[in-house]
Amino acid sequence: MTTTSNNWLYNQLFTNWKAFEIFYVLCLLLVQIAVFIAVPDSTIGMISGICGVLCLVYGMKGRKISFLFGVIQCIAMTYVAWISQAYGSFAMGIVYVISQPIGWYLWGKTQETKSFAPGTRKKVCAIAILAWTIGWFILAQLGGQLPYFDSINFVISFIAQILYIFKYNENWSLWIFVNIANIIYWSALSIQTLTGDTTVGSLGANLSQVALQAALLFNSIYATKVWSSGEANNEGGTL
Repeated sequence: MTTTSNNWLYNQLFTNWKAFEIFYVLCLLLVQIAVFIAVPDSTIGMISGICGVLCLVYGMKGRKISFLFGVIQCIAMTYVAWISQAYGSFAMGIVYVISQPIGWYLWGKTQETKSFAPGTRKKVCAIAILAWTIGWFILAQLGGQLPYFDSINFVISFIAQILYIFKYNENWSLWIFVNIANIIYWSALSIQTLTGDTTVGSLGANLSQVALQAALLFNSIYATKVWSSGEANNEGGTL
């Protein structure tokens, strides 16, 4: 899909999409809507899911407009995390909101994606594991839900977000790990809510996060290929 239009918004939203990408984006959005139709008890959860998909999909394309969708998604996700007592996710939601305008600014300064040297990559991995362990201990003391998983949101997501706004390819590897952990985390909360083991949060909000994380996992895997190939440079070819 190409155009000679000079309109920034149009270029950001609609240009240089592959047929496969269009198909999978539509599928991911339909999953969010289907979850809401099945359990229509959380409109805010659906908003978080749809905007989350759009944020990360446009991020996969390397386009600044992803941060506009990101602001909406992060505010909605922060609310869902609060009512679910997912304190790590709540804290990271606040960080995400703050990081959106910072990412917008930094992406305007850097048009090329970057990668770490192998030695630096190992150091980042070691720091992430240490930070996760410390976060697990802190969240357990606060009485948060499933602190070993929630700590991944609290610390690994923070590191991944920093790498993302500075356009390092390695951010997607961390997001894959985060997304898998989040699928398990929100699925566990959904089961607890369904069986009556907890009254924290709502089934619809929790299921919307399961669907969102599954969508983001697929997107993170695909984004690894897109960024490493250079397709995300120059705002995904819109400049």
